[in-house]
Amino acid sequence: MAIQRFETGARLSKLVVHGDTVYLAGLTADKTTGQSVAAQTQEILDAVDALLAKAGTDKSKLVQATIWLQDIRTVDEMNKVWDAWMPQGCAPARACIEARLQSPAKMVEIRVTAAK
Repeated sequence: MAIQRFETGARLSKLVVHGDTVYLAGLTADKTTGQSVAAQTQEILDAVDALLAKAGTDKSKLVQATIWLQDIRTVDEMNKVWDAWMPQGCAPARACIEARLQSPAKMVEIRVTAAK
């Protein structure tokens, strides 16, 4: 079975498709200076939508999500954006973890897996 890779660099591909499974790399916001957790979450979820569309699927077919927060106390702020974005009845298996991210300005990282 073929493996398709999109937006591939030396270290990672942002999107990998194998059969009917779509894997996204962990995504962080590009705009971080002065941005809230909510704003960073929305930017990341917009990127998730675009990458899933490139693979021929959408957020209603998510099967798993992992979310890393620089500060777990911001989970409610992130969840408000996530809940508004997620279609009713389509919530994936999900973990939300506090972790030190690439830089203090990056407050959220999200990785998802979806079916086609």
